[in-house]
Amino acid sequence: MEKFFAAFRNMFTVPDLRKRILFTLGLLAVYRLGAHITAPGVDRDQLRLVWEKVGTTLLGVLDLFSGGNFQTISVFALGVTPYITATIITQLMTTVFPQLKRLQEEGEAGRQKLNQYNRYLTVVLCMFQTFIVARWLQANAVLPVSPIINVPVLSTFLDYYILSTIITLTTGTIFVMWLGEQITERGIGNGVSLLIFAGIIIGLPSRGVPQVLSRLKSGDTFAVVGVIAMLAILLGLIAFIVFVESARRKVPISYAKRHVGRQLVGGQQTHMPIKLNMGGVIPVIFASSVLAIPQTVLQFIAYDPTVQDWRFRVHSFFTDFHGGDPYYELVYLSLIVLFTFFYITIIFNVEEVSDNLRKHGGFIPGIRPGRNTAEFLNTILTRLTTVGAIYLAFVAFVPQLMLSGFNVGRLPFFGGRIEEFVTGTPGLGWIPHGMGYQFYFGGTSLLILVGVAMDTAQQIEAQLVMRNYEGFFGPGSRLRGRRT
Repeated sequence: MEKFFAAFRNMFTVPDLRKRILFTLGLLAVYRLGAHITAPGVDRDQLRLVWEKVGTTLLGVLDLFSGGNFQTISVFALGVTPYITATIITQLMTTVFPQLKRLQEEGEAGRQKLNQYNRYLTVVLCMFQTFIVARWLQANAVLPVSPIINVPVLSTFLDYYILSTIITLTTGTIFVMWLGEQITERGIGNGVSLLIFAGIIIGLPSRGVPQVLSRLKSGDTFAVVGVIAMLAILLGLIAFIVFVESARRKVPISYAKRHVGRQLVGGQQTHMPIKLNMGGVIPVIFASSVLAIPQTVLQFIAYDPTVQDWRFRVHSFFTDFHGGDPYYELVYLSLIVLFTFFYITIIFNVEEVSDNLRKHGGFIPGIRPGRNTAEFLNTILTRLTTVGAIYLAFVAFVPQLMLSGFNVGRLPFFGGRIEEFVTGTPGLGWIPHGMGYQFYFGGTSLLILVGVAMDTAQQIEAQLVMRNYEGFFGPGSRLRGRRT
């Protein structure tokens, strides 16, 4: 612990590192300041009532990544979500359009060009999303209706409050995107990830801590034991995430000796580190977003409870189809596995990696270059992806089980008997309905928090070691990936 505090002091001893850290903290403070500036025309009381109904839909996922800004419709309501979406779309499009693929391979100049495309696409996506948000706010009486011209066809588009919402939220998103880029270039860590990290961290004390303290003060033995068990499980889950996220499969690579002019180069031994969880948090986000789409769409479809038509049946089905429902969990976990394989196939092309190794004179010992190398890498990648997908599904399911529970009564055949058993057994009564907390702290949040914290710690560690200071873990104990 003494070495940790010494390393912490060293962070502010190095002038350049101190400047980067203070710059990052300053921009994060600006980001949080914008969370308290509400968009013009918003009725906060009505918005609070509406949010109680839509907190579990896709809007809740959007609010998670905006750091709670969407729940209050602040000027930073969309956060960095449009920028992340644009980046993912551009990354996927590189596999479809050869022009984008060539830009990706051109180094720094190509990367800057792709970033420029990301910015343009962010503005387009943001304008579309803010128009939908403004119409949704008007439909729920959160925004007043004030058309600029009273023409039925144009009044929807030429409405004062819709235009002001589009301009305000789009400008706020562009500013947040600029903050993230400035943190990445002149601060410490990945700017976009740190903005999401800050939003989650700041939202937890105001939402979760009061509920936990009220249960500890209640004097109920089961409530106190439940809080202690929940905290122990969360700490164990965080340790498990750190353990897996640092895991690497090191594939040995050898480079043959060759003559370049009059010099003999090559002949070195190295390795290719492949992460156990290459997909990161993206598959969990995709799965959550896909399952939240029906709940979001149903907010715009009116139905009459007295008429049992298709709209009534659809609403009845999705009333129970949410977190904690066995069928929902089955689809949710299956989508996580599916998206994990899909996303990793996109970002790691074994044919391209094998071809690059062959061009640079590299080979895997005992494996012939070319197709055999690609097949060998594909076998390794399939095994790692399988374990990574199971890991992501587990991390996403455990917090949801604690918060939302698992409605065992909906299980086929023996669901009723299982429900009677768990509800009648002391200490297991929380399983069907969860622990009753009204804040969201799921696997997505845990993965983001741990991943960003590890990445930032690695960058600070590298800065300290580069200047001959001991890192957080003492000399010779740098934060490395663990070999699997």
